[in-house]
Formats: sequence, structure tokens, C-alpha cells
Amino acid sequence: MLFVNIPVADLGASKAFFAQLGFTFDPNFTDDTAACMKVSDQASFMLLTREKFATFAKRPLADPATHTQALFCFSVSSREEVDSVSQAALAAGGVEADGLEDYGFMCSRSFFDLDGHGWQIMWMDPAAAERGPEEFVAAQQQEATA
Repeated sequence: MLFVNIPVADLGASKAFFAQLGFTFDPNFTDDTAACMKVSDQASFMLLTREKFATFAKRPLADPATHTQALFCFSVSSREEVDSVSQAALAAGGVEADGLEDYGFMCSRSFFDLDGHGWQIMWMDPAAAERGPEEFVAAQQQEATA
């Protein structure tokens, strides 16, 4: 299992923001200092108040509004869902980081959440994910010339 811990300034606002993107929270690991946001059966983000996060950190916290700590990427099941989740993020108060990046076999959009953490929503053609992008693109080109 994977748990990614990130600090947030306002836990309630962050929970509301991510709920609008379709994420759910595990009540067994959610209280007034932390919220366990389910990304998949095997991956979760722990949204922690800055105070709670500081109890785990050994170094000073960086401000995600001015410094990049990490970029978080999650996949969705379709190109259309990339757009709909991105639109939901912007409607909920997020800020667009990058518009549509379309590579044919894969596309993505990026936004900053309420705290300034960078997020990317991506979709990849299942065949490209299985075969690898180079082999997938080569096979598509070969089919187009046949």
C-alpha cells in the first residue's frame, strides 16, 4: 500500500475540494487533523493539517504556493474524464498549471490545489500502457502505412 502525506492549510476546505473531484475519504483514518483520501485500493493521500504534518517532518515545511515539493499524478479512464476532472478542479478553486497536453496515446492536464500542490490528471491508451509508448506508436504508424 502507498500513503502519500501532504500538508494542507485548511483540512475542511481541502476535503471539500477533493470531494468535488470525485475522491472519497476513509472514515477510519480521518479526524480533525487528517483525512485519508482514497486514490485506489492500494494508494491513498493523507491530507494533514500543517501542524500534524510538522510532527512527522524532520525539516521545515516548504510553502507549496512558492516551492515545488512534488508533482502528483493520477490516471483516469478516458480522455473525457481528464477534461471533466480538470474542470471540476478549476470550479472548486484550483488553478490551471498546464492546459491539455495531447500525445495521441496519452493526454493530461495539470492544476494546483488550494494549497498550491501540483497535480496532473492523465489518461493513457491501455494498449500503450501494456506495450510501452514507443512500441505502441510504431505499431500505429505501421498500420497507417499498410
